[in-house]
Amino acid sequence: MARTRWAPGAPALAAAARVVDAVLANGRSADAALAEGEPSEDRSAVRAIALGTLRWYLRLAPALERLMKRPAGVASAVRALLVVSAHQIEYSRNVPEQTVHAAVDAARILAGERATGLVNAVLRRYLAEHAELLAQVDPELARRTAHPAWLVDRLRAAWGDSCERILAGNNAHPPMTLRVDLSRVSAANYVNQLQEAEIEARSIQWCESAVTLDRPVPVGRLPGFAEGRVSVQDAGAQLAAPLLAARAGTRVLDACAAPGGKTGHILEQLGEGADVTAVDIDPSRVERIRENLERLKRPAHLSVGDVREPQSFWDGRPFERILVDAPCSSTGVIRRHPDIKLLRRESDLPALAAGQLAILAGAARMLAVGGRLVYCTCSVLPEENEGVVQRFLEGAPEMTPGEMPRAAALAPGARDRAIGVQLLPGAEAGTDGFYYACLEKTTAGT
Repeated sequence: MARTRWAPGAPALAAAARVVDAVLANGRSADAALAEGEPSEDRSAVRAIALGTLRWYLRLAPALERLMKRPAGVASAVRALLVVSAHQIEYSRNVPEQTVHAAVDAARILAGERATGLVNAVLRRYLAEHAELLAQVDPELARRTAHPAWLVDRLRAAWGDSCERILAGNNAHPPMTLRVDLSRVSAANYVNQLQEAEIEARSIQWCESAVTLDRPVPVGRLPGFAEGRVSVQDAGAQLAAPLLAARAGTRVLDACAAPGGKTGHILEQLGEGADVTAVDIDPSRVERIRENLERLKRPAHLSVGDVREPQSFWDGRPFERILVDAPCSSTGVIRRHPDIKLLRRESDLPALAAGQLAILAGAARMLAVGGRLVYCTCSVLPEENEGVVQRFLEGAPEMTPGEMPRAAALAPGARDRAIGVQLLPGAEAGTDGFYYACLEKTTAGT
């Protein structure tokens, strides 16, 4: 007879282990793996456990491997379950012995009875020895902070004494920050509406449209979310639209626009009659832009196209403002997407930088003389940021750095760079990591 009752928490542990295994064994993003999971009432718990495990995987897995004679011989889903369970022992409030009990049942769900003995034995030893095991792992900064060694080396080279603060910021739980549509309601008034809905929040003084919640809530609880009066967006990302300095009647292109958060912000700033085109290379991602703009009740021209090849969508009329939110390593948003630690490789960086350079060149072709282009990434690595901009400018004499606020005027703790401004995780502003540079076109070029 098939077993239908499991120890409390066992199905959630098994589901979280499947997500972690999909990331590690198949290279899937955590969001994709979570979306493909079977719907259940444990969905929020599964997400929290899976993301927490991915956040600390590179610390916990080496400790567990010391307890197994042949780790590579253990099925990948079972190895994932062991790390998921160790995460619950180390970082949750659950009773550790109950976690082990649930993990044994989770092993039955994943791999049948044959896996239960190994899971029970390894986790029992981990319970007894975890302090000593982690003491052997933690002297190395990369393992102690659960980051790949190559990334720690690059962060140390780029940011020196700030490296450990960035690593700690990457491991912090991200806040839920909102962007208020200032054409409909002020941030202060919206905070009052949240308080009436028994949601504690505060406005962010340096970012006029930003409100941060004390605790995340489902978007369905947010007053006015369904009507488009408010959106979820990190405060650092809310700097992009103002840096464009667009005015009513300005022709604007949002390149690489999906999922449409920055497009929506541009439209909110420009108001009725805005002439905004949003483009993305992936049709399914363009559909996400459409859905988001429908909620905001803000129309835009949507196109599927490749900015590196403007003829794929462009009608030849120059844009006066262009936002290039370039695909990047996403090393500035690790706190929201901890799977980046496991999916990103140092060998990815040259191809990413080459793609960013090609996108910049394509976008510049569409920019009007006297026009303004804002280049941004969610990377904290200089070779994707000012390094790309510098290389671009060397080959584009018609382009020049444009005026933009100094770092201190943009966000607390932001850093001025040779070109542009960098926001770092763990800095005073409490944002994700973003880079911004403003460029202008002085001649028609060739």
